[in-house]
Amino acid sequence: MSKIVDARGLACPQPVVLTRKALQESDAVVTIVDNETAKSNVSRMAARQGCQVDVEEREDGIYVHLTKGEKLVEETAPLLVAAPASGPLVLTVPSDVMGRGDEELGGVLVRAFFHTLGEVEPLPQTIIFFNSGVKLVVEGSPVVEDLQALEAQGMEILACGTCLGYYGLKEKVAVGEVSNMYTIAETMLGTGKVVSL
Repeated sequence: MSKIVDARGLACPQPVVLTRKALQESDAVVTIVDNETAKSNVSRMAARQGCQVDVEEREDGIYVHLTKGEKLVEETAPLLVAAPASGPLVLTVPSDVMGRGDEELGGVLVRAFFHTLGEVEPLPQTIIFFNSGVKLVVEGSPVVEDLQALEAQGMEILACGTCLGYYGLKEKVAVGEVSNMYTIAETMLGTGKVVSL
């Protein structure tokens, strides 16, 4: 019988955290959520752990059915324990401007940085946008085309869902995927090096 996780009404990253705990206790879990972001975050986490994911939309919520596969990654690992720091480079972007001081200059610098990023080595594997940095991944951003080109090269682009919600931008994301603090923390702690813009 499937373990039920009712995560309706819970803020990010609680649906992911509760689902991950349930997967440590059961081979089959049904997580009930009430929004697309939570559905995507739960599904993505489970798929990374080798689970089969089936989604069923009902009147009372979105039911995410998870079944463990043969190879469950980190099956018995405690929450938020990441792999040793020997992985790829991660870039964090906490602001829509570069540096402190004049905001106009900071805007010019951030545009120049992302315009040239694809030409330098080493390239980050993942770019994480949070706080006002999420303004760079939405429609009308001066760097959205550069970010789309980087994503097309295989770079993972994550944008904090809580931050997007705070700024009222969730419906305007033009590049990357809406993420959660669980995935952001796991990515940052499991990497070889984190560089902040």
